Amino acid sequence: MYQHIVRPGETLWQISEDYRIPYTTLLQANQIVNPNLIYVGQAITIPGLPNPDLLPYSIMVSISNRTLTLFQNGAVVKTYPIAVGRILKQTPIGEFVIINKAPNPGGPFGTMWMSLSKKHYGIHGTNDPSSIGKAVSRGCIRMFNQDVEELARTIPIGTRVSIRP
Repeated sequence: MYQHIVRPGETLWQISEDYRIPYTTLLQANQIVNPNLIYVGQAITIPGLPNPDLLPYSIMVSISNRTLTLFQNGAVVKTYPIAVGRILKQTPIGEFVIINKAPNPGGPFGTMWMSLSKKHYGIHGTNDPSSIGKAVSRGCIRMFNQDVEELARTIPIGTRVSIRP
């Protein structure tokens, strides 16, 4: 089971939205009587997500290099070129997990969408391949459609995604 560690300023409501699970489910799974008393550093169980430490894959995103590197058991499998967020809509820095996959989301999201554990952000394909390598998105990580499809076939839900400057 995945454990989210509460960060400064987070609320239980925000955590439920980031992981797209009902607020009441989060309360019940963690036996929280007063949701206003959560604290920084507290571990919150996210039902339905595996522990990413038990999965063979992990992802490291370098915003400055505009690359996404896939690891298997700590060894580099492949590095992909990406597009990242523009100045006013920067890609979030931090530790996230893949919480779902949606093939063929359409429009600017290309042929695959994988949600990160931060509301409104994900790894997805593109209908504009010329954008790859640039800082042009609204904060998401864009990939060539064939690359994001390959990645989605490889990694399971719960895969850790580390995004670095």
